[in-house]
Amino acid sequence: MNLHIETKRLLIRNFQEKDWKDIVSYCSDAKTMFYIPMGVLNVQEVKEFTSSNPEEETECYAIENKLFQRVIGQIIYHQWCMERTWEIGWIINPKFQNKGYASEAAKAILNFGFTIQKLHRIIATCQPENLSSWKVAEKIGMRREGYSKKCIYKKNNAWWDEYFYAVLKEEY
Repeated sequence: MNLHIETKRLLIRNFQEKDWKDIVSYCSDAKTMFYIPMGVLNVQEVKEFTSSNPEEETECYAIENKLFQRVIGQIIYHQWCMERTWEIGWIINPKFQNKGYASEAAKAILNFGFTIQKLHRIIATCQPENLSSWKVAEKIGMRREGYSKKCIYKKNNAWWDEYFYAVLKEEY
């Protein structure tokens, strides 16, 4: 899907090859990528990602700060397994965290999903230890609906618990 959503401070759009340096600045950081299943990415992996991100198949979109004209994070947004239900997720460069960017981008995606796509439900998941992520979900009006024990496999024979959040169109 080709996406172009603007907010006061942000542009949510498809990734471009030129974005690789901005992406490496946070995707190569172990702390930032700790809760992300793909884990840390190196320069080559990021370059491959930005050069092979076809518009019609992408599930991941750049969050560009319009003032700085650089990518400060990404929104994961894709159809989920239920009819008219999509999933959202976010990663923000540590240099830009705690400034409301994740909430601003996520709210813009919720608005797009419910008003343009006419979705019924949008969900998000995160690990209970990922306080920042579940606070964003709650801040944008999502409700915690579930807690799954040891449902996500992490390398080294470890299993993660997961919170499940959702919001319905009529609640938005």
